[in-house]
Amino acid sequence: MFMRTASRAVFSAMATALLTYQGAAQVPPFAYQHVMIPVRDGVKLETVILTPTKVSGPLPILFRRTPYGVPANANGMGSAALKDLVNDGYIFVVQNLRGRFGSEGTFKLSSKVNLQNPTATSETTDAYDSIDWLVKNVPHSNGNVGIYGVSYDGLTAAMTLLHPHPALKAISEQASPADQWMNDDDHRFGALRESYAFEYAVYEQADKNANTHFDFETYDTYSWYLNLGPLSNINARYLHRSIPYWNSIVSHPDYDAFWKAEAWVNQLRGASVPNLNVAGFWDQEDPWGPWEIYRRSEQSDPSRNNFIVAGPWFHGQWHNAKAESIGLIPFGGHDTAVEFREKIEAPWFHYWLYGEGRKCPWEASTFQTGSNTWRTYAAWPPPSTPTNLYLREHGVLSFDAPIASDAFVQYISDPANPVPYRARPISPTYPEGDWRRWEVADQRFADHRPDVARWVSPPLDRDLTITGELSADLFASTSGSDSDFVVKLIDVYPEDAQQNAWSPENGPPPGEYAKSLNGYELPIAMEIRRGRYNKSYEHPQALVPNQSTEFAIPLRHHDHVFLKGHSIMVQVQSTWFPLIDRNPQKFVPSIYAAKAGDFVTATQRVYVSRTRPSHIVLPVVP
Repeated sequence: MFMRTASRAVFSAMATALLTYQGAAQVPPFAYQHVMIPVRDGVKLETVILTPTKVSGPLPILFRRTPYGVPANANGMGSAALKDLVNDGYIFVVQNLRGRFGSEGTFKLSSKVNLQNPTATSETTDAYDSIDWLVKNVPHSNGNVGIYGVSYDGLTAAMTLLHPHPALKAISEQASPADQWMNDDDHRFGALRESYAFEYAVYEQADKNANTHFDFETYDTYSWYLNLGPLSNINARYLHRSIPYWNSIVSHPDYDAFWKAEAWVNQLRGASVPNLNVAGFWDQEDPWGPWEIYRRSEQSDPSRNNFIVAGPWFHGQWHNAKAESIGLIPFGGHDTAVEFREKIEAPWFHYWLYGEGRKCPWEASTFQTGSNTWRTYAAWPPPSTPTNLYLREHGVLSFDAPIASDAFVQYISDPANPVPYRARPISPTYPEGDWRRWEVADQRFADHRPDVARWVSPPLDRDLTITGELSADLFASTSGSDSDFVVKLIDVYPEDAQQNAWSPENGPPPGEYAKSLNGYELPIAMEIRRGRYNKSYEHPQALVPNQSTEFAIPLRHHDHVFLKGHSIMVQVQSTWFPLIDRNPQKFVPSIYAAKAGDFVTATQRVYVSRTRPSHIVLPVVP
């Protein structure tokens, strides 16, 4: 097995740095306490309590539960991410999940919850028991607890919604997954997110006391995954069944009882505790979860406790020191991270944990891209007009329906030469690399490939605002018996979007020419539909070769303005590698058990006719 590890000491230093505010004002020191909190089955969880040493009165507790390690000391508190919360005054508690680092028990990388069994443990029960211990044993607490976190830490916060402790007064799940087979980290409606699911399983389960990076012997991971061949070779050549979560993934290809039990969100029926959901429009890991948690909570919210904030962010970018842009895409002079923390997150916690200030007058707040303005809405989604944008013959995108009686666009999909999901060479998911920003990458690297179909509108003669949930309705066929279809909705910048930063006489310095928005193809929404699951997620079925099939493809929630002078583009392809594993394009019982000989080329057709009008559905607002 080729792996390298980030030691606990290194991570603890990172965590401590995350809790250190580098501002001009002197931050009061915090007392550091390391405890082991017992939960109902006798397991003890490693927990750090950071209490302001100059306590002026009872303080609320802000709780974060993580698989990534707790801070090793209290050499300061704050960081840009925590400055506003520190200034308000909280006791901060950070806890390792069971089975991680110093916590006892076994880490199963699971979100399964069984509240009907009083002896069963989960992240929901561990949080409940820990909060119960904290309010009884932490001095200077006012008895109110808030829980928050991003990504996995957000998941552990979100799962408290299923059985909140009476002392839990505020929850902020941020970029939490909700159903790992349906969407978010591991799958996209059943299509495996190969590179992320594999690398993250190794990251979390290779070593109890470390965060482990798989050590690729090939520099370009696109080449590594392609040379790997069938997915079964991951265990055969490298892991040898040593990673339990990866074994579970490949043992359960369909939406079976295992994945349904993991989908904790299916038990959510309403908002019992105030919850601030936070989502990124370009979140490369968990773009679906916050919206699904918000939607489920809306089923019963008589006290109006359910809120959502969404911004132009990659995964967790709202807790970066600054968020004035993402990649080359600027936010019009806004530091959206600071604005979120100062104007939304800190006042929200202060209201619910101190009982001071005012309740949010809105239910949804977004940073609308394109216009680069903050918007608030009484409910999400706000009223809009579903408007069809049609894929027409000759590569034209139009609001006018097709008139041709039998028209289609055809391309050849070859699993041996899949379309990369970003420009090569592709770096590993961890550590860092280009992974965070790939969802805003200029799509010209894929444009004009023979296996990528494209449609473009004329330049818009006015601004076009879309606010709400997007979708695609694709009529397509394949010469194979299984197939994937990827749809990408793209904002194409004009050729004169920005002035060149270099002089005409000297030209650009090396490497600078590509750093321009001129002609930039910015993805707004991208999603995949796997053919075998078109009729049933539980029972996959082969496609009928060369028979037109309608594919309904959700394209997430957005708030975006296509500006006057910009064009709209749609790209359709059948591979997206190695983000998504390769579909053999020949139906087999499990793609994860496919043999090399099962992978075949296929002729794909996307229909653009009057009777089979492929289109995008846009939620257009005035």
